[in-house]
Amino acid sequence: MSDAAIPPALGPDDLGPDTTPVAYEVGGPEGAVAYVTLNRPEYRNAQNSVMTYSLDAAFRKAVEDTAVKVIVLRANGKHFSAGHDIGTPERDFDTYYENAAVLHWDHTDKTGADQRLAREMEVYMGMCRRWRDIPKPLIAQVHGACVAGGLMLAWICDFIVASDDAFFSDPVARMGIPGVEYFAHAYALGTRRAKEILFTGERFTATQAADWGMVNHVTPRDQLESKVNEIAEKAVAMPMQGLFLSKKAVNICEDQMGLRNSMDSVFGWHHFAHSANAEASGGDSLGGMDAKSMKAAGSTANAASGSSS
Repeated sequence: MSDAAIPPALGPDDLGPDTTPVAYEVGGPEGAVAYVTLNRPEYRNAQNSVMTYSLDAAFRKAVEDTAVKVIVLRANGKHFSAGHDIGTPERDFDTYYENAAVLHWDHTDKTGADQRLAREMEVYMGMCRRWRDIPKPLIAQVHGACVAGGLMLAWICDFIVASDDAFFSDPVARMGIPGVEYFAHAYALGTRRAKEILFTGERFTATQAADWGMVNHVTPRDQLESKVNEIAEKAVAMPMQGLFLSKKAVNICEDQMGLRNSMDSVFGWHHFAHSANAEASGGDSLGGMDAKSMKAAGSTANAASGSSS
């Protein structure tokens, strides 16, 4: 474990345009758009728990602001998000935070499978489910890398608008694990594309993601912000009740198609894989992989397939 000091998570009143690891500001017509920015660029916006709880505070602030009708989730730096933090000096999986998404016991005084399950129920799957149900439209503004846990953040949004330099992947099968915790793959991509990206670990482009129905729009990088603002302003012109109930209706349909139950089932297999890895290796639940080896393996796979890195 690192000896680096772990900064506290931000509360709603702590957030501002330059705060880290999450920034917050409002704009658009009459301050009706909240801009929530992942702001940990030195680590490619890898998601530790400080970021997770700060992000939750930003979403709560936007939901409680009656002037805000639309929320934009974006990122500072070269990449949207490199996924969950599995190796920065501020990795904080053993730090206590009060649960906000699930009613479950504290993971910090547990060990092994019990620790992993308790934490991931809260900070990974639980938080994403909580955010998917935000009663205001949520637009993901994606550029650069959107990998593994980055996909989870994009998938909980109602729209995904990506720059033409954006790329996506879920390489978690390299760890012997069936994809990230918020397992929406078959719903976001369709079953065969989901299997392809999991079985190969390869990146797919924003254009491919749009062709497969995962991304709404692809724009040049220098037009990404204006495209997102254009969509946000159109949504702002709609009545809040219409926005909320339309979102609720579509989410209900997706749940009726099995999203939530499927996710529960796959989450169990996800934790079987963690435990099997730990048992085979004397404690390493990630199958011998870390951030560097995952990145290297991904670069090799994409070079072999002819994809750009």
